[in-house]
This record gives sequence, structure tokens and C-alpha cells, in this order.
Amino acid sequence: MGPHPAVAAIRLAVRRVLHDVLNDNSKNGDGTGPNGRADGPPVVLVACSGGADSMALASALAFEAPKLSVRAGGITVDHGLQEGSADRAAEVATRLTAMNLDPVEAVAVTVGREGGPEAAARDARYAALDAAAERHGAAAVLLGHTRDDQAETVLLGLARGSGIRSLSGMAATSGAAGRYRRPFLQLDRQTARKACLVQQLPVWDDPMNTDPAYTRSRLRHEGLPALEKSLGKGVVEALARTAQLCRDDADALDTWAVQAAPTVRDDAGLLVCDRLFALPPAVRRRVLRRAVIDAGSPAGSLFARHIEEVDRLLTSWRGQRAINLPGRVEARRQGGRLVIRQS
Repeated sequence: MGPHPAVAAIRLAVRRVLHDVLNDNSKNGDGTGPNGRADGPPVVLVACSGGADSMALASALAFEAPKLSVRAGGITVDHGLQEGSADRAAEVATRLTAMNLDPVEAVAVTVGREGGPEAAARDARYAALDAAAERHGAAAVLLGHTRDDQAETVLLGLARGSGIRSLSGMAATSGAAGRYRRPFLQLDRQTARKACLVQQLPVWDDPMNTDPAYTRSRLRHEGLPALEKSLGKGVVEALARTAQLCRDDADALDTWAVQAAPTVRDDAGLLVCDRLFALPPAVRRRVLRRAVIDAGSPAGSLFARHIEEVDRLLTSWRGQRAINLPGRVEARRQGGRLVIRQS
């Protein structure tokens, strides 16, 4: 008798990602993995909070990795935002060690305030995961985001009035050299929870996930259920499918913009207004965004409204003043050229 269908599903998802990691690792051809370390069994880490999604992911990694000669480890991050968080992180690390994962670390971080509590916690978490991956020479870090998380991300992007890059949600592979992998993006949250239940894995339900003070929590427990009640089942699947379609379009537009960027500059490297104006708006705004970032504006502080203001120097030119942008960058139109530089 085979494993429960939920367990089989999570294991298959992880097996596929591990095969991808091994294939990517072998493409270097110089005896090193993507992290540049000496060849050997690649290290794959799982980021585990102790919740159902990440515990299911850890269990699947522990089961599949030895069969593929992959060294599997785990990282849990203590954000220090709740009483007893250090004890919980230590408990999660103990559970990961009991799964025969090695190395295992519980890492404490300090969460700042920039961008709001959710964004600040996310930034601190990814910084800790990046550092852990570097310490252990990890070829990949697995994240437990599910199809439900993807649907929530798309809806949050819609609520902000974002473009298709934001609506494309989370990529299955992201980060430097494809470090982050999300095996569960095609699986729903209930599958992960059921896999934990049938394997008798203890899980921790973070009270912040049900706290209405947080936008994603309200969306998860009020917004999405209301949509499904009004529109019927299948909303989550449809939103996840929309994310993939948007990602394909966004990738194509990004490629077009990269190819177009050199053609809109003169011999001195300045942006030529007439050439920029001739580009389709979606491509032009991507070229402008990259030019602003290259001039020193932090990508995380640069929003659509900033690029729209720069774009108006081309589409609605009335002799307006320079546009001030994050990072002390300014954009001004001068002599038929668009000059973007730090002030």
C-alpha cells in the first residue's frame, strides 16, 4: 500500500524540484555548484516556521533527498515578534533534526519597521536565509508557499493597482542563481495540512496568520472566502493560473525592454526622447525603470507613480521641472534628451 495521496503529492513536488536542482548543479561543468563551492553532494535547505506548509515540505525533503544523494538541511527563523518565539524556534529545530536533516539552524533576526511589519519581517527573514545559504554552500532553499498563497499575492497586487509583474505573483524559482524554489505552488494549503496530519507531524499555527490587523490575514480569512461564496469554487485555482499567464507576459516584455534599451541611447549614452516615445508604453516604462535604478534609485522604493511621472516628461511635455525620485535621483528633459542622474 502506497502513501496517502496528500503525502504522495508533496513528495512528488519536492522530487521534481530536487531533480531541477541537480540538473542545474551539473550544468556548471567545472566541479562546482551554483554557489561556487567544491563539488560534492549538493546541499538543499528548507525554510521551516513550524507551520503545516513548511513542516510538510521538510518531511518531503527528508524523504526524497537521500534517494537522490542530496544533503538536506533546515533553517528556522526567529523573528522575535512574539513571546516565547525563541523557544518555538528551538523546538522546530529539534523536529527538523529528528527528521535527520543536517545542518539545522535556528536563526534570530531583528525586524525593522521599513515598509510595515509584514514587509519588514519578510526582509529580515530572507536576509537570514541568504546568509544561511552562503554559510552552508546551499544549492537551493525550499520555501513552502502554496497555491493559496499565490492567489492571495495576486489579489494583493490587484488591490494596489499593480502591473502584470506584481500580478504574476511568486515565481517557482527566484533569487540569485535560482536559490529559492517553491515546490508547492501547484498544491493547495489543505494538501500540505493533510500530509502533516496523516504523518502525525506536529504543527504550529502562527496567531499572526489569523490576526485581522494584517492585510494578508484579512484577505485569507474574509476576502477569499467571500469571493468563493459569490463566484463559486475554483477562485484560488483561477488566480494562480492568472499569475502564471501574467508571468509569461511580464517575462516577454522584460526581454523586449532589455533589447530595446541600447537602441534609445545616443553615442554619448544619453536617452533620446523621440526614440523612447516611439516604444510601446509597457516597454518604455520598463526601460525607464531600469535607467532610474541604474542611476542609484533603490528598486524597493521605486513605485509605479514614480515611473509614470518620468514618463510624462515624454508623453505630456510642457516644460515641467525635474522629477525627484528615491535615492536622490532626478530625471529631467533637456535638449531632446532625458537625463537621469543622482543630484
